[in-house]
Amino acid sequence: MMEASFDTEESFDDPSCLAPQPPGSVSPAKRQTVKEVKETKATVNCVTFPLPGEGPEQQLLKPNDWSYCDFFWADKKDPQGTHPCVPGIEVLIQKQLKGKTLQKEMAEFFHERIKIEEEYAKNLSKLSLSPLAAQEEGTLGEAWTQLKKSLHDEAEVHLKFSNKLHSEVEKPLLVFRGEHFKKDLKKYDHHISDLRKQLASKYAGVEKARKALADRQKDLEVKTQQLEVKLSNKGEEDIKKARRKSTQAGDDLMRSLDFYNQTQCKWFEEMVTSSMELEKLEVERIEFIQTHLRQYTTLRHETDMFNQSTVQPVDQLLQDVDPAKDRELWVRENKTGDVRPVDLDI
Repeated sequence: MMEASFDTEESFDDPSCLAPQPPGSVSPAKRQTVKEVKETKATVNCVTFPLPGEGPEQQLLKPNDWSYCDFFWADKKDPQGTHPCVPGIEVLIQKQLKGKTLQKEMAEFFHERIKIEEEYAKNLSKLSLSPLAAQEEGTLGEAWTQLKKSLHDEAEVHLKFSNKLHSEVEKPLLVFRGEHFKKDLKKYDHHISDLRKQLASKYAGVEKARKALADRQKDLEVKTQQLEVKLSNKGEEDIKKARRKSTQAGDDLMRSLDFYNQTQCKWFEEMVTSSMELEKLEVERIEFIQTHLRQYTTLRHETDMFNQSTVQPVDQLLQDVDPAKDRELWVRENKTGDVRPVDLDI
């Protein structure tokens, strides 16, 4: 709920507000003017903001940067409905916690990829030992033997890839910002929350002092009206006493406003500092993940290159396959005689 704040610049310039004038000097018209002073500020959840279109236009602290320090001053409605509102600092902290969760999920993703690579390498190595077609001979046999050997070499490549994937991608993602990170984030939350509680307390003090001043002014007005009806020394003394109390109440309100504004200024400074630190953490997180995802693609390219190198000897031997040579080799080894039969003579 939005409450209008007490605009000190507009209201306390009027001496009648803090130090009421002698009896009869505050006319009904003057009192009406004070009440109709235009409000230029509003207080929401104990934080004071300028009303739209009132006062000089505020410039962003970091123009064109979309910085955290410029866009999280107001509280946000809780989507869960469990709390009346969520402070801007809490929105930023939840962003960091979500990032931590997503980072862990990325590590799990690469863990599954590593398992696939390991299983693939195991199956390739097993297949490379298969005796199938092991009796093939000649140049074709050499190419076939090299093809099976390439499976073993490829298995080694995938196994090394999985090991590097674990040490250079998965593990860094797991250990980046460890278990203490959440506790570190809570420090921001607790610190800003404490300042907000202090701000709420100071605002309550302002409201209490404002009410006290209104009561004292009303009392002074009543006694002034009574004096206008019937003059007496006692009436004048009552007015002087009421005026002193009204002046004291005005001074108390000014002190309360000063305490409130000092506390709000401190909260503002801490919000800027904390939001900038959280922004820096988010930049670091994104750059860290970007670096390790790029490392993943580098390892993939290397794996493809190594796999290609295991196939190159097979390609070469396949190009060298010569059916004529294979026939010659086979004949030389398996021939049973090169003398041809002749006709039988009687």
